[in-house]
Formats: sequence, structure tokens, C-alpha cells
Amino acid sequence: TLKSELQKKFMCEEVWKSAELTKDYKNGDASLQLMLEDGKVRMDRRGLNITYHSIEHTLDPKTKNLPYLRNPDILVGENDLTALSYLHEPAVLHNLKVRFVDSKLIYTYCGIVLVAINPYETLPIYGSDIINAYSGQNMGDMDPHIFAVAEEAYKQMARDERNQSIIVSGESGAGKTVSAKYAMRYFATVSGSASEANVEEKVLASNPIMEAIGNAKTTRNDNSSRFGKYIEIGFDNRYRIIGANMRTYLLEKSRVVFQADEERNYHIFYQLCASAHLPELKNLKLSNANDFLYTRQGRSPVIVGVDDTKELCTTRNAFTLLGINESYQMGLFQVLAAILHLGNVEIKDRDSDSSVIAPNNRHLTAFCELVGVTYQDMSQWLCHRKLKTATETYVKTLPRLQATNARDALSKHIYAKLFNWIVEHVNKALITNVKQHSFIGVLDIYGFETFEINSFEQFCINYANEKLQQQFNMHVFKLEQEEYMKEQIPWTLIDFYDNQPCINLIEAKMGILDLLDEECKMPKGSDDSWAQKLYNTHLKTCSLFEKPRMSNRAFIIQHFADKVEYQCEGFLAKNKDTVNEEQINVLKASKFNLLVELFHDEDKATSPTGQVQGTGGRTRLSIKPDKSREKSSKEHKKTVGCQFRNSLQMLMETLNATTPHYVRCIKPNDFKMAFTFDPKRAVQQLRACGVLETIRISAAGFPSRWTYQEFFSRYRVLMKQKDVLPDKKLTCRNVLEKLVQDQDKYQFGKTKIFFRAGQVAYLEKLRADKLRAACIRIQKTIRCWLARKKYLRKRSSAITIQRFTRGYQARCLVKFMRRTQAATVIQKYRRMYVEKKRYRQKQAAALAMQTILRAYIARQKYQSLLREHKVVIIQKRVRGWLARCWYKRSLIAIVYLQCCIRRMRARRELKKLKIEARSVEHFKKLNKGMENKIMQLQRRIDEQTRENKSVNEKLVGLESSYTVESERLRGELNRLRGVEEQAKNKTNQVTSLLEELEKLKKELSVTQQEKKTIEDWAHNYRDEMEKMVSELKEQNGTLKKDKDDLNRLIQEQSQQMTEKMARAIVQETQQLETDLNEERSRYQNLLTEHLRLEEKYDDLKEAMNVSKPGHRRTDSTHSSNESEYTYNSEYAELEEGSRAAEDVTRGIDTSLTLKLQKRLTELEQEKQSLRNELENKEEQFQRARARDDAEFKKARGAELEYESLKRQELESENKKLKHNLVEMRQSLLGNAGASSGAPGSPAYKVLLEQLNSACEELDVRKEEVLILRSQLVSQKEAMHHKETMTEPSVYAEDVSKLKDADELKQACIGLKDTNRSPRFMRKPLEVSELLSRLRSAAPDFHKLNEDGELWLVNQGLKETIRLLEHQLQTQRRTYDNEVEALRGELQNVKEENNRQQQLLAQNLQLPPEARIEASLQHEITRLTNENLDLMEQLEKQDRTIRKLKKQLKVYSKRIGEMGAGQTEGQTSPGQMVDEPIHPVNIPRREKDFQGMLEYKKEDELKLVKNLILELKPRGVAVNLIPGLPAYILFMCLRHADYVNDDQKVRTLLTSTINSIKKILKKRGDDFETVSFWLANTCRFLHCLKQYSGDEAFMKHNTSRQNEHCLSNFDLAEYRQVISDLAIQIYQQLIKCMENILQPMIVSGMLEHETIQGVSGVKPTGLRKRTSSIADEGTYTLDSILRQLSAFHSTMCQHGTDPELIKQVVKQQFYIIGAVTLNNLLLRKDMCSWSKGMQIRYNVSQLEEWLRDKGLMVCGAKETLEPLIQAAQLLQVKKKTDEDAEAICSMCLALTTAQIVKVLNLYTPVNEFEERVSVAFIRTIQTRLRDRCESPQLLMDTKMIYPVTFPFSPSSLALETIQIPSSLNLAFLTRV
Repeated sequence: TLKSELQKKFMCEEVWKSAELTKDYKNGDASLQLMLEDGKVRMDRRGLNITYHSIEHTLDPKTKNLPYLRNPDILVGENDLTALSYLHEPAVLHNLKVRFVDSKLIYTYCGIVLVAINPYETLPIYGSDIINAYSGQNMGDMDPHIFAVAEEAYKQMARDERNQSIIVSGESGAGKTVSAKYAMRYFATVSGSASEANVEEKVLASNPIMEAIGNAKTTRNDNSSRFGKYIEIGFDNRYRIIGANMRTYLLEKSRVVFQADEERNYHIFYQLCASAHLPELKNLKLSNANDFLYTRQGRSPVIVGVDDTKELCTTRNAFTLLGINESYQMGLFQVLAAILHLGNVEIKDRDSDSSVIAPNNRHLTAFCELVGVTYQDMSQWLCHRKLKTATETYVKTLPRLQATNARDALSKHIYAKLFNWIVEHVNKALITNVKQHSFIGVLDIYGFETFEINSFEQFCINYANEKLQQQFNMHVFKLEQEEYMKEQIPWTLIDFYDNQPCINLIEAKMGILDLLDEECKMPKGSDDSWAQKLYNTHLKTCSLFEKPRMSNRAFIIQHFADKVEYQCEGFLAKNKDTVNEEQINVLKASKFNLLVELFHDEDKATSPTGQVQGTGGRTRLSIKPDKSREKSSKEHKKTVGCQFRNSLQMLMETLNATTPHYVRCIKPNDFKMAFTFDPKRAVQQLRACGVLETIRISAAGFPSRWTYQEFFSRYRVLMKQKDVLPDKKLTCRNVLEKLVQDQDKYQFGKTKIFFRAGQVAYLEKLRADKLRAACIRIQKTIRCWLARKKYLRKRSSAITIQRFTRGYQARCLVKFMRRTQAATVIQKYRRMYVEKKRYRQKQAAALAMQTILRAYIARQKYQSLLREHKVVIIQKRVRGWLARCWYKRSLIAIVYLQCCIRRMRARRELKKLKIEARSVEHFKKLNKGMENKIMQLQRRIDEQTRENKSVNEKLVGLESSYTVESERLRGELNRLRGVEEQAKNKTNQVTSLLEELEKLKKELSVTQQEKKTIEDWAHNYRDEMEKMVSELKEQNGTLKKDKDDLNRLIQEQSQQMTEKMARAIVQETQQLETDLNEERSRYQNLLTEHLRLEEKYDDLKEAMNVSKPGHRRTDSTHSSNESEYTYNSEYAELEEGSRAAEDVTRGIDTSLTLKLQKRLTELEQEKQSLRNELENKEEQFQRARARDDAEFKKARGAELEYESLKRQELESENKKLKHNLVEMRQSLLGNAGASSGAPGSPAYKVLLEQLNSACEELDVRKEEVLILRSQLVSQKEAMHHKETMTEPSVYAEDVSKLKDADELKQACIGLKDTNRSPRFMRKPLEVSELLSRLRSAAPDFHKLNEDGELWLVNQGLKETIRLLEHQLQTQRRTYDNEVEALRGELQNVKEENNRQQQLLAQNLQLPPEARIEASLQHEITRLTNENLDLMEQLEKQDRTIRKLKKQLKVYSKRIGEMGAGQTEGQTSPGQMVDEPIHPVNIPRREKDFQGMLEYKKEDELKLVKNLILELKPRGVAVNLIPGLPAYILFMCLRHADYVNDDQKVRTLLTSTINSIKKILKKRGDDFETVSFWLANTCRFLHCLKQYSGDEAFMKHNTSRQNEHCLSNFDLAEYRQVISDLAIQIYQQLIKCMENILQPMIVSGMLEHETIQGVSGVKPTGLRKRTSSIADEGTYTLDSILRQLSAFHSTMCQHGTDPELIKQVVKQQFYIIGAVTLNNLLLRKDMCSWSKGMQIRYNVSQLEEWLRDKGLMVCGAKETLEPLIQAAQLLQVKKKTDEDAEAICSMCLALTTAQIVKVLNLYTPVNEFEERVSVAFIRTIQTRLRDRCESPQLLMDTKMIYPVTFPFSPSSLALETIQIPSSLNLAFLTRV
């Protein structure tokens, strides 16, 4: 059956319910079969729950009206109620409920009305990021918001030059005050203020004051406004806030003296009572709020979550900000405390007609003290009243009730006066002298009210709402009419409710108010008589006026919202509003000045006050002009009703003169429960506030409106290809005529198509049916394809299974057959085996028997043979043993004899060999010249050897014969002895052998048994060991497994620890990087703030110069000595600016003066801190210098001591050598015998030892001398290095010191050369010569003495000693000279140090300017002296060179004459050297430039003007090298540094910085200009670093570039200044790019359909939405990409550093991602599946652009991660818990608030999409609640990443740069 969704009205709490048809409806049916939407359970009239499947709804037989149709699901939850296809009350209520409860959206548009539902919960949707997001946006482009209404009002004010009004209305507790407050906050944030007076802060500061004195807790609202107010916020011609004015209406004065249950008095009373403990409030004599009658009647003195003490602090701060000083505040608090004390004054009955106050009443005494009146007068007139007649005046007593009422009336009157006074002073604080150009009014007024008992207050409120509703209806009708006329479609007059008759009933002549005023004038007028007049006048003539059936003191009025019954009791008294005149006179006579000021305009009559006061305690309060005080007393006596009517008329005139904007606040429930929707209460308020009337007016015409392009895009699926024409308008017309037959259902306008109610739903149904049919066809085809694929897969699978099954069966059959055959074979062989085994057993038994028998016979035979054989063996062994014994004894004797002889001969031979080896080898070593003697000795040794050999041979012959003979004799002797012994023992040998044989047999048997036992034990032991080994192997395996597990566990833990440490290191690194970026960002923000203050200061200075011409200060004094970036110059400029502005300061706000003074104080403090830091640094330097000197002296002393010890050691060694020489002489002289000259003699040994030790000592002393000299040289160099390092300034070097250093170096070289001098090298040669002579001497002592070699040795030693002494003396003299030179140099260093310290002390006593001047003068003097010395040396060298050249020229001429032919084609060195001095060669060296540009000081302004101010970036970037201005400026700076002109350097840098700032200020919106100067500023900064001389910046320099480094000045401080300037330019560049990209981002990234047809446009309401179709004026993604490419190419042309370009691109992509995501989070229409696909495609295009430009690693892609995840979130499934888990793991870059917001905003565009359930969103929130993140919803689009400028050296040589003539820099000279 066909199902259609319906809504059926039931008389229950839900007002309307959704139901669904279960049976088709046909014409004529009397009932409908329905199914309720919410679960088949319904409560009947008896309150019982009845379960049913369907219900029957009977139709009205007369009207046959069907229930309202419900909108399609895709239209439910729309931002604008007028976008609904079916416009009626249930549709509006359902849409509001879905948005409020399900999506947590509190704002909804209803045409021109913003419906705001109070959430009773603080929402994060009012921050500055939200304000920035709505600023500049169209109202229909963003989700509904109070900021959107405020932005629309602000934009229309600026665009249409027309004043605006925002009318905020609603019930108490609906959120009117909060909405008005947020609207004012929006204006204050967006517009700013026209001056530094912080007007916007003052406007916002008025809110806490007015809330304290005009708001109170009611049963419906904890902060209910008990008055109406209209605030006009004034703007100047630049639309900045200049002031405000407030008008108030109907203050509820009765609340001062009475509060209902669960209500409170005004907040200010409770704030004072809560703060009574403060010292300044002690004199008010306050206590707890429950102690006072006026604050305890409601029995609810505390509001949950509100701290009244803190609120009082806020109120007092607001008073202070608005200019109400402390004394006035205390006066106000005195009046308020006096009112509380007055309420506690107890009046007692004296009798029935009089009353009395007890004497010394504590509260009345406190009241009189606080207000400054006498106790007697006040107590008198509280209980009495003065009556006047025509002739006399008399005093009348008052009964207690009237006296109490008079007391309460006085309290109300005082509070009303106090309220008026505060409002008046607030307005004075908000008024400025600037002319107001336009204003925006914010009306915060009460809504329609109806209670059980309605009195004069409700009458006035509903009267005001009738007037406002009339104005609203007229405005809505006017807008509808204008829309129809603009689109040129025919229209008829729409019938709408006109409440003019009701207004006439109230305010017309003889109306209710006229009759009330007339009755008040009657002497005996009463409420009853007035009621009768009303009945008589209007009961029969006006249908809107009715009389209640059961009452004669009430009347009923039919208002636009509902019927209201008013009780007449109290109308007259409230309309008169009288106060006792004598009480007022007593207060006027007060000594309290503030109280007198409150009543200074009080008229003496006791009739109604001059201020517009409302009845029932409500007062209309406005600031009257001065001429109002001149009105007659008659006008002052107007009734409250008349005054309220007049003020309401003025308000309506103001609203009619402005463009109104409406905000209707709805209270969702009466219990203040968060996000709880009560449909019944909502419908009442929607009817009362006119929202349903707006819906009705819209539904009466054409509520649905589409542009032709949007209609074509949405319903293209309903068209055929032939229907599509080039003209979209004609195409839509043709299609509509086919789809909708009734032409009255739509109209074609100029730009739009207008539809009647329900037509869009019909078209959506057709579109859904068409899409459904297409989906069914696609599904059918896909399912068919899937089914066929599945069938083919099944068929293939079945065939495969069959094939494998049949193969398996065949294999099984073959296997069975094989097994059968195998079994037969096995049986055959088994049987054969059994038979063969039986045969073998029988054969084995027979063989065993034979074997046993034969073995027995053989053993018997074997035993007999064995016995015979053993006897023979025993005999053989005994005889052999005896022979062997004799042989061994003979052999030992012979061997011993041979050993003795051989030992004797070997000793003799060894002795000879030793003598020969010692003499020959030694003399070989001593001298090669002794070969002849050695040969003689060798011949002598050979002869002796031959003799020894012959003797040895004879000896060996004798020994061998002797040995043979002795052996023979010994053998014979032994033989005889053996025979004798054998004869003796022969008899006993046989018996002993037999006994031994028996014993051996027994031992053999025992041994066999033991062997068997041992074998058994061994077998058992082996088994046990094998078992134990197996167990051990198992244990070993277990242990290995455990070991492997432990190793694996250790490795895993190690890996985990490594990963953990790596993660910790990465996190720590990231944290450090984050901290660094935060510090860098903080510094750059401070720099931005500093620059902003500077710009503001410059603007003020210019303004002062303009206001006072002729008194201008030149800039020469400003830039003469210091840069503008030094604090001293800033301070001086501020002082001069302040002196120049003395006559103009009256026009400047005092707050600016205070800020400037505060800034001056901060700068002075910073200057003082810098000065103190400088002094501390200087003291630390002096202490370090003194410490280094002391350490140097100590080290030098230790070195001197060490050297003296070395010298003493050398002397002692010299003495030792002399002593050794004397000993050698004595030994030689004392041993003159012949034997002493032998080679082995003691004299010979002593001589050799002395010579060897002398040689070793010489080598050691040589090494020591070298070490000492190298130490001296290193000490010199270290001392020179230390002096250089401890020098206080690089400019404090002295030429004489440099000269000394050179001399020291030359001395070191001389010392090294001394070590290699011929004299020193000759020493080892002389010693070696002496040794060779000694070695050449003969071993014979006589021959040695004959040659005189000992004397030569003695002479050699003497020469060696003399040489050592001479070397020692030379070394001592050299050392003494070096010590003297070092002492002189140390003295010079000390003098220079003292001189520098004196100069530094003198400079520290001078002021900073004089200090710098003195140091510069000293430096100039020193450098001048050095230059003079160098010039003198240069002249000497030139003279020497010229002299040498002349000589060389003469020699070259002679050589040329001698060999002209040979040297014709060659060039002599003299000619090569002499060529440069010829005049003809001078012009050829012009190309050898030094990379400097010279200019005159008077040309500096021309240089800056031509190079910076008037330079066109486009031409420079295209035609010249990148960074040319930077190179030119640096080359000029190099020349200033080269000539050592500090003033020229300073002025050039200052002028450059100021000029760049000026050009940025002038053309800061031009991207090319900003990019050009960013590139040049960075290049200039890199040049300052590259040529600074620092090694860190010189790594990539060429040798030529190193020669170009700055030589005289350290510009590190200026590098920081220029770096700050580069940061400023970078931020300006980012702002410029942001301004260009901002209009493109939302249109290109969100609204434009890059993939056409993916997302359809949903129906829109009255609020127009930006079209997603690319028109001529709209931006697309290609526009963004083109703009990014333009940015990139421009920066590349300007030569911007690649790293800087990466940072710029990263910032660009962050802006794109942040703006897109923020708009996505604020636009419900953009949160759909298809839009997610569009966003992901757009992001992929941006990534492709990055890839093409090679910028994928710059971090730009990561900035788009939140946007990518938001797009993915729109496309993923959102149903199950698994989906929730996937979303939580996927969306890591999004905050919880952003994820929930996207899910809440997710809106289906087609019927096939589903909404996100509330349960799923709660699941997401539960899973994400543990996240630690910022609660901020939107991304900060103003955030700028901190910028860095990595050093990028240039390979360009400065000397090769050419200056083009187009720059007009001909006055620059290349050097």
C-alpha cells in the first residue's frame, strides 16, 4: 500500500503527534487508518496504557479536512522554517524540536525572525573565534546565530546608510537579556572604537551595572530583567563605535518592597549583604539578607552557582570603568543600605486611626544616619500626613496600614530615583564628542504576558506588544510585497491579522487609557466606577472587549496572541503613583549630597513624578533634554499611563525610522532543564511572539523560492536530454509545465521561481521516485551480475569437487587392489619364513651338541699342551732376565765414562770459543779497521784449533781402548759372580716358583670374580649414568628453553624499552620544538604589539603635527647618534613628542596618555636594567681578567722554577761526567801492565762503559735541550694567545704589541733553527769519530798506547764537555733574553690593561651618549696611530723595494746584453715585478674591484629614495638579479665600514629600516611590494651574516668573499633589528595573502561543486544562500590554485629563500584548512556525504599542487589534516559501536567538540542518506571523554606560525655586480 506521512493533532501534552497512513485514503472515506510514530502505545482518557497496532481517526463530516501533511525527512531540521515545503504549526514545532533536542541547535530562522530557544546551559558558541567566523558573512551562508543577525544589521548600516534596530522579545527566562548582550558584544568586537577611549568596553561594562540594579530572580528566570531598555550604539563615518545611549522602560518598583515565593529582590541588595564583611562597607551596618524584610520575603536569598561577593566586585569594576569614582559608589551603596534599613522600620498601632514608631528604633536610626536626616522628622512624617485646603493646612495621623504603605512607597520612590541617576551617569560615560554618523539600536523588551491575576503591569506590557506586533506584521508584509515586485510576478493582497482595532481600544479617544486618566482626575474616583465606565463604553461597541461572567471588577481583551482577563483593583493607584510630599522634603533637606542630587528636580506636588514611570512599580526611564525641565507643572503631572503611551509612541517612531531585525526568544520549559522541549509551552510562545503569523503570511503566498540555476541543478534528474536547452530559464519553464499541471502552483520571476506551499515536497517526491527507480535498476543489474558471478563460481566449484571426488574414488580402488596383492605376497613369504626358521632351529641344536663334545676333547688336549708351554716360557724368561741385568750394569759404566771425557773436552772447547767470540766480535763492533789484526788472530786461532783437534783425536783413541778393556774385565767379573749366585739359589728356585704359581692361580680366580662384579657394577652404573644423562639432557633442554624464553623476553623488553625511550625522546623533542615555537611565537607577537604601538605613536605624532603646523621636529637629531630601535631613542622621541603635544593633549583620551606614560615607565626601567646588566658584565670581565693574570703569574713562576731545576741538573750531570773521566784516567794510569790491555781486562771494560755512557748522556742532553726550547716557544705562543683572548675589545690591539708578537714568532723560528744548526749537528759526528778511533785500536794494551788512542779518547771527552758547556751557556743566554723579552712584554700588557681599565672606568661614569662618543674617539685615536706606524713601515718597504727593483733592473740589463739571443722570448722576474709601476698598465686594473660602493653623505637621501621608496618591484624582479637592492645597500655599508665611519654606518642602516617601514605602511596591501622587500630584507640580513667575519657564517665563502668581510664594526645588534623587521614584513605578507585568499576559500573549497552533480542543492528559505554553481563572479578551486601559483611565482622571482617559501606555503594552507573547517562547523547545509567527497577531491587537488611545486615536505599537507578527517567523518558509516571506534581512532586531529558538532550538523541531502542518531553521538562522547584537549570549537584563523630565517649564503661575488642605469644611482662609485 502507498504510505504517506501525516501529522495528527491530539489533545494531549505533546500538542501534535506524527502518524503514518496504514491504508490508502480515497475520496469519500469517513476515517483514516493511522499508526503512531512513537511505538504503538497510547494513553486513554482513564490514564491507562493501551497497546494497539493501528488507530482510526474520524474526519469531520462537515469540513472533511484532512490532517496536516508532514515534510519529507530531508527537509526536517532546516535552518529556515520558511524552507519547509509544508508551512503550518505542527511542521514548525517539529522542526524546532528536532533542531533543539537532537542537534543541540538553539537558533533557527523563520523568515526575517531569529528564533532563539534558551538551552539553560552554557554553550561554547559565543567566543571571539565564532565572532570572527561570522564577521563579513552573508546571513544565509552560515547557520542561524545571534551574531548573524548582528552582522546583517551592521552590514546594512554600512551599505544602505540607514540606522538599524534589533528587537529582542520573549517571556521572562527566555534569554532576552543574554541575546541583547551578545549582540552588543559582537558590535564591540567587530567594529572596535574610533579612539583609545575603549568605548566598546564601556558599552559592555554597562551590562553588569544594569543587571545588578534592574535584574532579579523570578520563578521563571534566575536573571530576569525587570525593565525594558533600548540601547542606541553610535558609530562614526568609518563605522566604529563612538558611544551609546540607553533608554529604559517600566522598572518594576514593586519588587523593591515585595517578592513572591522563590523570587528575590534586585541583585544589588544581595551583593551588598554578601559583602558586608568588607572594611569599606562596615559603616553600612548590613548583615545577612535574611535579616531584612525587603530581601527575605521570597525565602530564596541564594542563586545556585552565583557568588554575590564576586558579582559585587564585577559591578564595582564596571562603575570604575564608566567613570563613577569610589566616593560616588559608596554613596550609592549608602542609599541602597538605607532602603533595606527603612524596610525594617516597624510601625505599630497607637489606636485605630493613628500609628507610631518606637523611639530609638535601630533601623530607623541607621536609615537617618545613612541618608543624613534627623530621626525626629523622619519618624514624624512616616506616621503623619499634611493636608491642604483653600484656607488652611493641617496634619493628619495615618493608621498603621497606610503608614506602612507610605513607607514602602518612599522606598520605591528612592530606588526609582537612584535607578534614574545611575542610568543618567552611565549615559554620560557612554557619550563622546565625536559626531554620530549612524546607530544600531538593541531593544530588550518583555514579551506578551498572561497570568492568573493580571493587573496594570501586564496591561501596559501587552499594550506595548500589540504595538510591536503591528509594526512587525507591517514589516513582514512590506518585505513580501517588495520581493514580489522586484521579481515582477503578479500578486494579490495577502490577508493577515491586523491588530489596529485592539490598539484603538486601548489608546484611542475614550479608550481604556483615556477613561483611566479621567477617572484619576475625579475626586472620588475608584476602580469599580472605572470598570462600569468601561462596560458602558465598549461592551456593546467593540468585539474585542468582553466582561467576565462571574465578576464586575474585571474585563477581558482579545489580544493578537490570546484573551487576557485583567483585574481592575489597583489600576487607579498605580496610575497615579503618589508619594508623601513631606517625606520628600525631609530627604531634600538631607546633609547627604548624593541624596540631594537625586531629588534636585523633584516637584513640590506629590502627584506623579516627572520621569516616565510605569505603574505597578515599573518606571520608564530616559535621558531627557534640558528643555524638558522647562515644561509646565501640568505636563509634570501626567499619569503613568499617559507617559507610557507617549514613550511607546516615541519608541515606535524610532523603530519605524530604522531597519528592524527581530529576535524571538523561546522558553523551552518551566523547570530550567537543559535541552528539554515542552511543546505546549513552545506553541504558546510561538503564537504570542508572531512566529506563526510570519509562517502564515509566508504560506499564503509563495514561500518556496529557487533560482533558475539551483532548480536546474537540483532537478536535472527529472529532465530528459532533449529537454535541456542552452537557456536555463526556458528549460526550467518547459520542465515545470510538464511536471506541475496547475500553473497557479508556481510563478516565474526575473531570477527566481516561486512555489506554493507543498510544491517543493511534490517535486522532491518526484525526484526521489526517479532516483529510487534508477537505484532499483542499478541494484537489479548489479544483483544480476553478482548472482551470475556467484552461479558461475558455484558451477566451477561443483565441477572441481566432482573431478577431485572421482579421482579420489579411483585412487581408493587402486589402493585396495594393491593392498590385496601385497597381502598375498606377505602371506607367502611369512609361511616360508616359519618353515625356514623351524629347520634352522633343528640344525642349530645338532650343531650345538657336536660343538660341545668336540670342544670338551679339544680343551683336554689344550690343557696338557698349555702346561708344557708355560714351563718352557718360565725358563726362557728367567734366563733372559739374568742376561739383561748384566748388560745394563756394563752399559751404565761405559756411558758414565764417556760423559766425563766428553764434558772435559766440551769445557775446553767452550772456553776457547768464548775467548775467540769475545775478542773477534767485539773488535768487529769497535772498529772495521781492525780486520788485519783480527785475521792474524784468526790464523792464530786456526792453528790452535788444529792442534787441539789432533790432541783430542789422540785422547779419544785412548779413551775408547780404555773403555773396551774395562768393559771386558767388568763383564768377566759379573759373569763369575752370577755363576756363583746361580749355583747358590738354584736349589730354592724351583720350590719358590711353584708356590708363586699357586698363588697366581688363586689371584687369577679372585681377579675373575672381581672382574665379573666390576662388569656388573659397570653395567648398572652405565644404565644409571644413561638415565641420569637423559634426565640431565631433559633438564638441559628445559633450561635452554627457559633461557631462550628469558632471552626472548629480555629482547622484547629491551626492544620495548628502546621503543619507549625512542618515543620518549621523540616526545621530548617534539615538546622542546613546541616550546621553542611557542617562545618564538610569543616573541613575534610581542614584536607585533611593539610595532603596532610604534605605528600608533607615529599616527599620533602625525596628527599632532597636522593639528599644529609649523612646530615640527626634524629627523636629523633623531638619527644622529642612535638607531630608532634603541630604547634611548624611543624614550627621547616619546619625551619630545610629549613636549610637542602639550597643547593638543586635550583632544586625546586620557587612557592613551596613561598607556603612553606606562610605556615610558617600562622603557625607562628596561633601560636601567640594561645599564645594570652592562655594569655587571663589566665587573665580571674585570674579575675574570684579574683571575687570568694571577693564574698566568703562578704558572709562569712554576715554569721558571722548573727551568732552574733543569739547569742545576745539567750542571750536576756535567760534574758527574768530569768525575767519570778522572776515574777513567786513574784506572788507565794505575794498570800499566801488559795483561791490563787485554780485551777482557778491567781497564778495557771501564773505557768502553765510559764511552757508551758518554754517548747516551749526549743523546739524552740533546733531547732535553730540544724539549726545553720547544717548551719555551709554546709558552711564548700560549702567553701571546692568552693576551689576545683576554683583550676587552677587538679594537684595543696595539701596533707595538703586534710587532712584539712577530718578533716572538721569529724568535721561535730561530730557536728551532738552532736545533738544526751545523755546530749542534757536528757534535754527534765528533763523538762517533772518537768511538771509531777507539774501536780501531788493537786489543793489545801496548799497541793501544803506541797509537795514542787513549789520549785521543781523553781529548774527545774534553771536546765533548767543552761543547756541552758552550751549548749550556748559549741556551742560558737565550733563555735569559727570552725571559727579559717576556717580562717586558708582560709589563706592556699590564700597562695596556691598566690603561684600558682606567678608560673603561671613566666611560662608565659618563652618560651613555658621552660614553659611546668617548670610546669611539679613543678607538679612532688608536687606529690613527696604528695607521701612521703602518704607513711608515710601508714607506720603508717601498723604498727598499724600489732600490731592489733598480738593482734587479741593472742585473737584468746585464744578463740581457750577455745572452740576448737566448732570452729573447722570455720574461725576467724583474720585468714581471716592474710592469705594474708603468702608467700605461694602471687602467687595466679597473676590473679588480673590492665589492664596495662609495657615496657622499649628502647623497644618502637620494640613495634611499631611488633604491627603496620609488623602486617598482615588478621591473626589478623581472629584469634584474634577485636581491639587487640588498646587495647595493650592503656594498654601500661595506665602504662605510672600510673608511671606519660609524655615523655613516648608523645613518645608512637607520634610513634603510625607516624607508622599508614607510614603503610597507604606504603599500602594505600590495603583495608584490611586501614579497619583494621580504626577499631583499632577508638577503640583506644574510649578507650581514655572511660577511660578518664569524666562522659559523664563513664556511661556504670563497677566499675572495672572505676578503670582503667587515673589518671595523660588529653589526650583530643591527642583525637582530633587521631580523625583527623581516618578521614584521613576513606577518604583513601573511595578512596580505589572507585578505586575498579569504573571499576565495569558502566559495572554492565548500560551495563550488568541483565534481558536478555529486551534491544537489536543498531547498532554501527566505535567507538567500550563496550558490554553489560557478557563475562569472564566484570563486572556484581553480581560482585558489591560480592565486597560490601566482604567490609562489612572485616569491620565486623576487629571490625569496626556499625555506621561507615553504613556511609561507604552510601558513597559506593552514589558513585554507582553518577557514574551510570553521565554515563547515557553522553551516548545517554543508555537512553531508556528497560535500565530504567534494572536500576530499579539493584537498587532493591542493596536494597535487604541492607535489608539482616540490613542496610536499614543507608541512603544508599536515595543516589540512583536520579538514581531511572532517571530510572522512562525513563519509564513514555512523551506526554501530564499531563505527564509533573507527571514528575515534580516525579523527585524531579533531577535538571532541568538533567531532560532535559535525555529527550533529550532518544532514542528508537525499532520501537514501540517514541521520545520525542521538545514541550514536552519545557513544562518541563517551569514548572521547578521556581526551585532554582544548574545548574550543573553531580553529584560530589568526594564528601565524613562528617564522625562522635559516642562513642562506650567496655565491654571487660582490665585485661582479653591475648597477643598471634604470635605478638612477649614477652618484655611486665602485671601489
